[in-house]
Amino acid sequence: MRSLIATMLLVAASWLPLSVLAQAQEQVPAQPQEQGAAQTAHQAARQAAAEEHVNSLQEPLFNPFVERYVLDELKQLRTEMAAQRVTLTEQFVDRQINVADKAISYATDTVTYFFYLIAGVSSLLVLVGWTSIRDIKEKVHGLANEEISKLVSQYEARLRGIEEQLSEKTRHIESNRDEIELTKEIQSLWLRAGREHTAAGKIAIYDQILGLRADDGEALTYKADAVLELGEPQWAIHLCQRALEVDPENGNAYYQLACAHASLEQWEEAVDYLARALEISTAYRDEAMEDEALDGLQEYPPFARLMGIESTGMEAGVVDATEKSQSSS
Repeated sequence: MRSLIATMLLVAASWLPLSVLAQAQEQVPAQPQEQGAAQTAHQAARQAAAEEHVNSLQEPLFNPFVERYVLDELKQLRTEMAAQRVTLTEQFVDRQINVADKAISYATDTVTYFFYLIAGVSSLLVLVGWTSIRDIKEKVHGLANEEISKLVSQYEARLRGIEEQLSEKTRHIESNRDEIELTKEIQSLWLRAGREHTAAGKIAIYDQILGLRADDGEALTYKADAVLELGEPQWAIHLCQRALEVDPENGNAYYQLACAHASLEQWEEAVDYLARALEISTAYRDEAMEDEALDGLQEYPPFARLMGIESTGMEAGVVDATEKSQSSS
């Protein structure tokens, strides 16, 4: 395209100066042949003047040709665009028509196949014994009711299970709440017992704790300790036996039994119960060495062996024998 425009511009540029020159020559009046050299010189002068006039032109004379060419190209381009638009419209319409044809064909085939399917199912139902639509309806309703009954039964069973679980959890929450309230009340009683200084006052508080929780082994053993302070070893033994029935591994109960039997001067039983308490916890060893209720066991050899003070006891026996010999002499 650009090469064609350049060629036309060159042709126009080469042609226009010649036309201007011819026009200038036409303006020169015809001279007779007989004027000779003067006429030739005059013509040469006029030709030089014409060439000088052509060379002095400031604007090109081929602009109209370029404009004409551009206008022709624009007209051709618009014509081609219009033709292309018509072609695209025709193609779009054809595709829409094809799509509509395919959709109609698909719908027709679907309906046809659906009716074929209904005919086949009806034939099959007739073959298996369902001879009418009423029978089919009754069978369908019967199966639907049966399945619905099964589902209802299953969900009812699940709902009953959920209700039972909720009821159990509610009872558990209520019992826990009651247990928390009871624990708070018992804790307050334990605090009161810790501030009480008399054995009778402690026993009264422990009775309140046992009234709230009869199987409280700790309260039974602490009550036995308070009873021993009042000089009631048999009562203390009974309380410790009740505590051991609740918790056979109650070390404090065994320790209080040892103290009670020591008060009754039943040394062997006291050492046995003390040994059971030490098997459960060795912390009772230091307490037994300082407890006044067990002072009567200090001279009992099994107690000395149990507490690991055999050598001390033997030295004390030697000292006693020496003092006796000296006093006899």
